[in-house]
Amino acid sequence: MIVAGFGFRAGASADALRDAYDRACHAAAVKQADLLATPADKAAQPAFGAMSKGLSLPVVPISDAALQRQTTQTQSAAAQAARATGSVAEAAALAALGRGARLLAPRAISSDRTATCAIATGPKT
Repeated sequence: MIVAGFGFRAGASADALRDAYDRACHAAAVKQADLLATPADKAAQPAFGAMSKGLSLPVVPISDAALQRQTTQTQSAAAQAARATGSVAEAAALAALGRGARLLAPRAISSDRTATCAIATGPKT
């Protein structure tokens, strides 16, 4: 199973989210994810909903506690301050898959720097 995890600012657009997704898929050498993951409080954001609908992919909301249990490849001071994790996108992708998940590449950042996306693979628990 392939999961695309997202972290994004409140003002991120659906285009920025899609840009981060496309960059992450390219970096990870995958065509498309099987599902999307993001913090639970971000899952209902209109831009995220529009992007996920455009991709026709289901969304897994991730709790802050699950984000904090993940070990990420990258370390962002902003993510650490906001969510107590090095990368929200990486942590969301890993948390959605559970035990045995691994990142295919570090997070990718949208060109406007408002969204990040990371791709993970592993068995769905």
